[in-house]
Amino acid sequence: MAALKADEIVSVLEQRIEQYRSKLTLEEVGRVLQVGDGIARVYGLTGVMAGEMLEFLPSGVRGLAFNLEENSVGVIVYGDYLKIAEGDEVRTLGALLSVPVGDALIGRVVDPLGNPRDGKGSIPLTATRPLEFFAPGIAFRQPVNTPLQTGVKPIDAMTPIGRGQRELIIGDRKTGKTAIAIDAIINQKEESVICVYVAIGQKESTVARVVEDLRRYGAMDYTIVVAASASDSAALQYIAPYAGCAMAEFYMYEQGRETLCVYDDLSKQAAAYREISLLVRRPPGREAYPGDIFYAHSRLLERSAKLAERWVIVPGETDDTKVTDDWGVSNERGEPRKQGEKGKVYVGPLEKERAQKHDLAKFPGHKVAKVANSGGSLTALPIIETQEGEVSAYIPTNVISITDGQIYLQPDLFFKGVRPAIDVGISVSRVGGKAQIPAMKQIAGSLRLNLAAFRELEAFAQLGTELDKATQSQLDRGYRMVEILKQPQSAPMQVIDQVMIIYAGTKGFLDDVPIREVATWEEQFLRFIREQRGEVRKTLFKERKLRTNQRGEPDDDRLNDAIKAFKAQYKSSK
Repeated sequence: MAALKADEIVSVLEQRIEQYRSKLTLEEVGRVLQVGDGIARVYGLTGVMAGEMLEFLPSGVRGLAFNLEENSVGVIVYGDYLKIAEGDEVRTLGALLSVPVGDALIGRVVDPLGNPRDGKGSIPLTATRPLEFFAPGIAFRQPVNTPLQTGVKPIDAMTPIGRGQRELIIGDRKTGKTAIAIDAIINQKEESVICVYVAIGQKESTVARVVEDLRRYGAMDYTIVVAASASDSAALQYIAPYAGCAMAEFYMYEQGRETLCVYDDLSKQAAAYREISLLVRRPPGREAYPGDIFYAHSRLLERSAKLAERWVIVPGETDDTKVTDDWGVSNERGEPRKQGEKGKVYVGPLEKERAQKHDLAKFPGHKVAKVANSGGSLTALPIIETQEGEVSAYIPTNVISITDGQIYLQPDLFFKGVRPAIDVGISVSRVGGKAQIPAMKQIAGSLRLNLAAFRELEAFAQLGTELDKATQSQLDRGYRMVEILKQPQSAPMQVIDQVMIIYAGTKGFLDDVPIREVATWEEQFLRFIREQRGEVRKTLFKERKLRTNQRGEPDDDRLNDAIKAFKAQYKSSK
């Protein structure tokens, strides 16, 4: 072994000393003043930001800065608050609360922090998104005009839902609100829509039953279930819908996919928010709810949108499935871009038209291509539970004012056996016929008015007054239309099948069918169409509209002939 030379050692030490630069790291450290009920009060974090993540040491439990006060910070604890003691050290993490996102979550049941709750092992973390995210502005949205078929006849016919819409489902306890949302999820099997079901404050047995139903019908193959059960802390119940929304936004923003989010239900989230607010001593507002509960719901539901498609000018041979924002060959002036210039991205239909009519002419052999991950949507189905049908209460009116319509489930109809128990008088969709295929729009236009008139006639007939023949026939048809619109749970129907059966009812083909046999007639008729007149159904699927008569009314001879052929072989059981 060679001997070490002193001058070499000295030169190395001198070199290291010359290269040394002192680094001063400043960290803000707080101390826990008190902790309990999932809330900690912390002193000393003067620079902390609202919504910033904090870490308690030595336990490693994390929390969220919720309430910024003059001398302390109210912190929501996400974890076991019993591991935190008075005097423990608290440090800021300089980050917002984020949740895991990605394909690994599909088919899984997770808590709002992304931890698995289905006993199927850990979930590989590939990406995260912040829990809170800005809603897209007006310029980055486009009109809602693509149907999101729920498979539920009275909804698709009278209160249609479009992709990117927010449609409230509202009603008393045990009137079938969750059933409608689950049917909508099951019906997306052929629609390539990613679904997120958020269970807030539900019993774990109820969530397990919903998951089992989704699994039985193959819906878990494209669904994420976020569960914050009744036994979980108010903090988890409060953030659950935001977590579900963030998981859906990943597909909307990053992949341009269509997504559906069900929040079941926001009245329980409001209660959780109230509990947290009272624990951190925020002053309560009207009806003992904090005044900003409206903001809690609005900043969630405003994130639902139909994003505007983005377009760029690219060479004609470009693969459209791989186009990104930076592939555009034009600059902001619509001229060939130079080295270092940013490519022009055309947002929305108006800018696309400008690109096609004006700028594209400057680029022979090029085309206007859609950016692959643009144009996604997030449709929201929030659920609100009313007390004794009180839709004018604080929380229901809040959410009604935020959403684009509501589906009201009436207890009286439910107990009469009309299921789904949708009240057509209060239920409305502010998107309307734009979210329907042409065939459904043709036959459903007068359906709501006819049903409303039937309800009035029905109430009048109960007085025992003798009715003329025309009124009696209108009443009889109304009873049959009510039977047609009934539907069993977990049995969503293809939209063309809905069109055919509603067409048969509105055209009077069921007027001679006994009311108790309408469901049987419908089942046998749809089977007859599939097995013996498949070309009629296939043509309707392709054309998506009905033929009309000289007055412009739907009068499809192909469908008329098929119904008459079925009626000739149908045998009544009476």
